[in-house]
Amino acid sequence: MIEKVNPSHPDKIADRIAGAIVDLAYGQQEDPKIAVEVLIGHKICHIIIETSVEDLRVASIIEAVKRIAGGPVDIDLDIHPQDAYLAENQTAGFRCGDNGIFKGMPITREQKMLSSIARNIYKKYPCDGKYIFDSVSKRLIICQSNAKADELKQEYPDAEINPIGDWTGGTDVDTGATNRKLGSDMADSVTGGGLHGKDLSKADVSVNIYAFLKAQKTGKPVELFCAIGDDMIDGKPYGEIVEQARQFIRSVGGFEAFAEWGLY
Repeated sequence: MIEKVNPSHPDKIADRIAGAIVDLAYGQQEDPKIAVEVLIGHKICHIIIETSVEDLRVASIIEAVKRIAGGPVDIDLDIHPQDAYLAENQTAGFRCGDNGIFKGMPITREQKMLSSIARNIYKKYPCDGKYIFDSVSKRLIICQSNAKADELKQEYPDAEINPIGDWTGGTDVDTGATNRKLGSDMADSVTGGGLHGKDLSKADVSVNIYAFLKAQKTGKPVELFCAIGDDMIDGKPYGEIVEQARQFIRSVGGFEAFAEWGLY
């Protein structure tokens, strides 16, 4: 069973806002420490930030929220300094920023197919959508807001289109929260921790990306674990894993862009 959601799904809007704020932090500090949680729905956006950036630009955050949310939104913003003990952990160079277990799994042909379907539909209908495929029954379900069901049926004749009828979607229909759609982002690689709203020192980001990329390269499952403060993971310096993750984030266009579709 596979699920993919598009960048206008409420949970992805929350992920994208969190990613945009991380991008802002990296624009102000070379290697900032930041963690962002977002809850958005019904024209209200709650944001909690912990960061080492002392003068994170509030005006830029507000601008990013309104741009990604697609309209006026009331913003409840709470910014706090990073915990002193966590900050101390990183003073001697990159060390694992959290305890965790991580898994990387090769992407299957059917997962690639569903991702391609989701992206193709989103190009035509850039609105809230969710897509599900059952690899056993071969059942494809397409839930796409603001779309003509008969047009989608022509392109995907064997799919179930909008089973409950046409719908408008978006954050006026549902709420969105950071890291609530990890199955869509990571497929079979989901374990603990979330990909979005965090800097590269966080193992949730860097080790998840590293494990995923290694699984695609080797074609084999990858299982890793770490404790906060570790400076070696999988026989490599943690700083090297961070740099691999940094290059991946750069290759997709930044943390906000990464949040749109996740790892695949």
